[in-house]
Amino acid sequence: MSFDVERVRKDFPIFEREVNGHPLVYLDSANTSQKPVQVLDVMRAHQERYNGNVSRSVHTLGTESTEAYEGARARIATFIGAASPDEVVFTKNSTEAINLAAHSLGQMLRLGPGDEVVISEMEHHSNLVPWQLLCERTGATLRWFGISDDGRLDESNLDELVTERTKIVSLVHMSNVLGTVNDVTRIAARARSAGALLMLDCSQSVPHLPLDVQALGADLIAFTGHKMLGPTGIGVLWGRLDLLAQMPPFLAGGSMIETVTMAGTTFAPPPARFEAGTPPITEAIGLGAAVDYLTGLGMAAIHEHEQTITRYALDALSSVPGVRIFGPATIEGRGGTVSFGVDGVHPHDVGQILDALGVEVRVGHHCARPVCSRFSVPAMTRASFYLYTTTAEIDALARGLDQVRKVFG
Repeated sequence: MSFDVERVRKDFPIFEREVNGHPLVYLDSANTSQKPVQVLDVMRAHQERYNGNVSRSVHTLGTESTEAYEGARARIATFIGAASPDEVVFTKNSTEAINLAAHSLGQMLRLGPGDEVVISEMEHHSNLVPWQLLCERTGATLRWFGISDDGRLDESNLDELVTERTKIVSLVHMSNVLGTVNDVTRIAARARSAGALLMLDCSQSVPHLPLDVQALGADLIAFTGHKMLGPTGIGVLWGRLDLLAQMPPFLAGGSMIETVTMAGTTFAPPPARFEAGTPPITEAIGLGAAVDYLTGLGMAAIHEHEQTITRYALDALSSVPGVRIFGPATIEGRGGTVSFGVDGVHPHDVGQILDALGVEVRVGHHCARPVCSRFSVPAMTRASFYLYTTTAEIDALARGLDQVRKVFG
């Protein structure tokens, strides 16, 4: 059965509104996605009828809340192919998940001078700055893969970058700027042979691609709820259970303990070890509902729809004079995120004119300043698509860019 995008859009109340007198054209899902009524209803119902703290009470509301919270964890584990729900750690977002990993792995591995951490020039700041800080604290050396002219990860020096000195490799799975989907097969194999751990920032890939953590070859991945139809304030760190069991906690407090005396403390096994304090309960339940919605549609069908939309967008943007697309020119190895520039027009001006027409895109360096520097531009305009994007919205974007050209000559 073909993917019925118009039926899907009926589940999203926000598409009933207008922006500046025009129908809303939302092309900023790589920033944050919209939410279907199925997610909104589940979160509201929990607050209205089942609200209680988790893992702390034997009363009915506490028990129901705990069951809903842990049920969401189990469904998320199934969604990404985890071996056990205990491999799913709830965090505030991808940024917190990566900071947790950097802090804990640095302690566990006793990182120091002579050790190396490898990232890439393609990273979101969330998968760059935590590793810079870790290396500054420990004296380890930070190294990185470059980006090719066509927006691909440059693996030409893989054997020189990942060596016996490498302790951690942390890479973006799908670029939030270029749309590039990195095939990490060779890098994963090289990391294993070097005895290094591999972490992947899957913030952009988990919402859009069928993904199995067992097949990826990574030891840890991070992703966030608000980019996959869920609420803000909830993210996930997935890790191999044997690895999580070795990692020291990142935050300390209630619920992450095993025993506490005045003389010392022992810690609970994962995932509780990494979930100190009252967690984002309603948000986790909302993410569980988002996973249910995505599962119902089928990630393969969602991906196929987005490939169709992305192909259409690449063709449409290529036909607009003066538009330069950054990243892969074809849909092979890329997702539904397309960044571009308009000759002679600053991206902020592009964004303002598009917004006046109801077309919502993102402008700036997208929390990935080194990517802009690599392509010698101060900023980019980014259109990003999801399961609710239509070809008519791409047409509206193209018309808007024609208007940009008219305004700026």
